[in-house]
Amino acid sequence: MATGTRPGPVGWLDERLGLSALREFAAHKTVPVHSATAWYYFGGITLFLFVIQVLTGVLLLLYYRPSPTEAYESVQFIMTRVQFGWLVRSIHSWSANLMILTAFIHMFSVVFLHSYRRPREMTWLSGLALLGLAMGFGFSGYLLPWNKLSYFATKVGTDMAASMPLIGHQVARFLRGGDDVGGATLTRFFGFHVAVLPGLTTLLLVAHLGLVQSHGMSSPPWIKRAGAQMRFFPNFFLRELMAWYVALGVLGSLAALFPWELGEKADPFAPAPAGIRPEWYFLAPFYTLKLIPSHVWKIEGELLGLIGFALLVVWWVMLPFWASDSAGMVRTRRVTGAGVALLAYLVTFSMLGYWR
Repeated sequence: MATGTRPGPVGWLDERLGLSALREFAAHKTVPVHSATAWYYFGGITLFLFVIQVLTGVLLLLYYRPSPTEAYESVQFIMTRVQFGWLVRSIHSWSANLMILTAFIHMFSVVFLHSYRRPREMTWLSGLALLGLAMGFGFSGYLLPWNKLSYFATKVGTDMAASMPLIGHQVARFLRGGDDVGGATLTRFFGFHVAVLPGLTTLLLVAHLGLVQSHGMSSPPWIKRAGAQMRFFPNFFLRELMAWYVALGVLGSLAALFPWELGEKADPFAPAPAGIRPEWYFLAPFYTLKLIPSHVWKIEGELLGLIGFALLVVWWVMLPFWASDSAGMVRTRRVTGAGVALLAYLVTFSMLGYWR
């Protein structure tokens, strides 16, 4: 045996996989300790819920059939005939919503802790792109059960896309696979949901995690000098595992106590049910567009609203670049005020859109 090599399976794997280098990296990686350290856990919780999405989605794929004549019946079969199928489907649906919720919490924690600061601009941009992909998962997956509510909600969502200036008709036709929501839309959304979006998310997630590892976790600017540090492994990692355990407990309780309903099968020829609305993460812009008059001066109200939302998104994406002055000092009050205003708008208008 060569001198210096570790005997047994661990040494064999270490020699081939470089496990000692990983241990060395984990031993030196640290996490800042301060009053807001708990907010660091939400990024990991979002990743944990994404893994649950992948695992339960694979199980659902064993029985799901993406066609208008079989989609609803296949989900019904999963929920009534497959052992624990109702629970798997309920976990998949609830974890999708919780994943988007924790992604929003993670985004606002980055804003309020000012963790977007140089040199983490690309980390911020990749994180926002991941949030957009998570909402794309929600939008595309919502139609797959092919029930009445999801059908007409998708119709409303694609109609909003059609209202975009210049390219609206092309975007809506691309999403629908035709002029209206139908079988082509279902198969197209299925392809987005199980192939395109997972592939893009995996690539972007690797890049995002690489950026986080490269630059480390940022301390808030009000901590003027380096404070206490916690070793990532095992100290922070074990705390993260406990956060995952809590998230799993919440997810399991929601899935078991409030099973996700299937509703009625979609009928394209039936009238839209009263009070149709999109999922909660699209409610704020949806309700805002409902409040805008049909015409403002000579501009269509819906078009004006979409332009406003586009400008808002661009402004928010560019946050790391306008959050600092020419001297590189962070405008903490301005950014915190903007974050509070946006959070208040999203919460208030989402609640109004749900109740009205």
